[in-house]
Formats: sequence, structure tokens, C-alpha cells
Amino acid sequence: MTAAAGAGLTLSGPQFVWAQQSAKPAILGGSKAYTSGFSAWPIFDDTEEKALISVLKSGSWGRLNGPVVARFEEAYAGLNGVGHCLGVSSGTAALTTILGALDVGPGDEIIIPVYTFIATYNVVVLNYALPILVDTDIETFQIDVKKAEAAVTAQTKAIMPVHIGGTPADIDALMRLSEKAGIPIIEDACQAHLAEWKGKKVGNFGLAGAFSFQSSKNLNCAEGGAILTNDADFARACYTFHNQGQGGTGTSYGTGTGTRATNLRLTEFQGNLLLAQMTRLQQQVNTRSENAKYLTELLADIPGIEPAKWYPGTTQSAYHLYMFRYLKEHFGGLSRDKFVEALNAEGIPCDRGYGQMNRDAYVTGLASNPHYLRIYGKKTMQEWLERNQCPQNDKLTGEQSLWFFQTMLLGTRENMEQIAEAIRKIQKYASQIAKI
Repeated sequence: MTAAAGAGLTLSGPQFVWAQQSAKPAILGGSKAYTSGFSAWPIFDDTEEKALISVLKSGSWGRLNGPVVARFEEAYAGLNGVGHCLGVSSGTAALTTILGALDVGPGDEIIIPVYTFIATYNVVVLNYALPILVDTDIETFQIDVKKAEAAVTAQTKAIMPVHIGGTPADIDALMRLSEKAGIPIIEDACQAHLAEWKGKKVGNFGLAGAFSFQSSKNLNCAEGGAILTNDADFARACYTFHNQGQGGTGTSYGTGTGTRATNLRLTEFQGNLLLAQMTRLQQQVNTRSENAKYLTELLADIPGIEPAKWYPGTTQSAYHLYMFRYLKEHFGGLSRDKFVEALNAEGIPCDRGYGQMNRDAYVTGLASNPHYLRIYGKKTMQEWLERNQCPQNDKLTGEQSLWFFQTMLLGTRENMEQIAEAIRKIQKYASQIAKI
């Protein structure tokens, strides 16, 4: 069961009136709905400058001889209400460390959503495990948990849902599946900073959660990531893996514990930059949330625009993306590509988002990879291709899915009205747009 994003919201001011209903779309020679540009990213001031200079002058630039990364980890753990935080070099590094600490390897299967950034797939393949791609719940853009349950086998080592767009996947259903199957949940929360499920921050529910601080993310230090967990033993295992198998706060000329590890450490520069960026994080979350809710109300008056729904347990989306479905039958059959072109002409960036990972040569080529053939055999790899059929995702990504980006939600209520007005104009003139 799903619930509409922003359901139950009432506008705080007078109901918006469509003032320009007779105006032509910009693609037909009319004026742009939006002309001033959306928020620049990243947002910074001398807070960030002082943070970087402070580390520079300290002469302690790495976490092994400086105190700043540890301070960031404590602050980020506290912000999320979780027991342990480990800073790492990227969101991909966070997932890599988690799978490394779980000793994922050849013969293991990791269940992931097909609708996600390729990094979710890459971290599985780098361990020579099998990524099992699960179809999408088309109304929410999230992993379909019923299909995830059907994908579990005796070889399943972990289930790795992604909180796509910053909105939680169906956490209650996932945790029931985890308990039933005896398989850990790894939350790929790379887009979901401060998102909440029933009032608790994501990253608190599975064995661990992975976050990204890459330059497009809502919390940003260009590259960086973090692991959150409430399991002290697992936190130590992650630290050991990301520090060449060596525990403690330094390195030595000896070996470590376990049988494999790597270096995925966060620098002091990144740690202090994140602490500076965190001074704005909650207010930015509030702004995005308020604008997204208002935009959702405005779009409710436009047939054929369906914002991604939330599962009932969601109490906060991070809104890294504002995801919605475009139903062309309500726009006179106007293609999605032409709709995007018309919206861009209005000064409003819009993207089709992720595609059909399971059909892309980058992924299907795994079936003929010599290392995988040596490990699994041709029959198993052909069966793997067949297991990865995702018809709902094909429908979503082939003709419906669209995104607005998080910076667009840092604007004003008037900006949200301009987005909705642009779509209204395009709908009214859809037949004419289709001819150009």
C-alpha cells in the first residue's frame, strides 16, 4: 500500500490561480515560465573556507594523525541517532566496505533494485558475487519487496535496497523479509540524508547504511561517504576493512586481521568541510520538504503528472530527487522526450533518470565475462540473465519516469508555481508542440 507524497497538505496561503493559462509555451515562441535560474550548488561561505584553512594549517591532513574525521563521525552519528559512524572516501566506498566486512565473494548473491545508480551494481560485481536485479514498484520508484522475496535463494548473502531519490523504500516489509529469511539488510542511503521512517532516520534499520557526500548530494564534500550502524562489532569490522586490515588509529609495517582489505579512508579536509556543510543541512531539508509538498499540491491539478508515492511509514524524504511519472495519454500522446524538450525551453531542467540497467550491455556482458564463467558456468550465467527480467521497470523507464533535482527545491514557492505553470502550458498546447 502506498500514500501520495504530501498527502493531506493544505496550502498556507490563498489557492494558487493559474494566471497565464492563455500564454504560449516557450517552445512555441512564448515567454519562459522561469528565467532567473535555480539555486547554485554547492552553497558555501567563509564557514567552509575557515574549515579548510584550519586543517591546512594544522599540518595533520589525514585521519590517522588528525582529530577532525573522528569529530565528524561523532556529529553525524548523533544527527542520525545511530550508535556508530565511519567516514570513508565515497558512497561507493561505504558499500564496498560493508560488503567487505561481510566477506561477500564468489558464489554469493546480493539482491539489489534494478532502478538505481550503477555503483550499487558495481560493488557487487567487484566482489565476483552475483547481483540479482529486482523489479520496481512503479508507483514509488522503489524496489518491489514482494519480488525481492521471490528472488531469495540459498546463496543470498544480503539484500541491498536503495532509498531512491531520498525517499525510504518499504522498510517494514524489508525488515520482515530479513527476519524471515535470516539475511541482513544493507541500506543504500546514498541519496537519503536525514530521510525518516516512522520518525527514525534511515541507516538505523538494517545491519548498516551507506551514505554519499559526492558533489551532487544534499550533504557534499565533492567525494566522501559514511557508514552508519548500531552494531559495534560490525563497525569495528568496517573500520578494519577500510584501513588495510589494521585496527586502531594508525598503520604499521605488519599485516592486519582477516584475509583482505583496502584503503578507503576519509581525509581531514573532507571531514571539516562536511562539518561546515552540516550547519545548513537541516534548514535545507526543511526548505526542500516544504517546496516539494507545495509542488505536489499544484501538480495534483494536472492530469497525467503523478509524483512518486510514499510508503505509509515514510515521515520525511530527503528529496534528493523529485520523481514523477509522465502519462502521455493526458498530453494528447506527446512523447516524453518532447515534453522534456518543452520543459527545458521554459527554463526548467528535467531529466529522464535511470534506464534499464538489466538490458544494458555493461550489465548483460557479465554473462560472458570469463571470470564469471569460470566461477559460475555458462548455464548459471544464462539463467542469471533470465532472472533479471523487470517488466515494470521497463515500463517506468521506457516512457514515464522524470526527475527534478534537489537544487530546484531550494527555491521559493513562486518557483514551484512556475514549474507547475510551465507544465500546464505544455499540456494545453501539446498538439501543437508535437508537430515541431
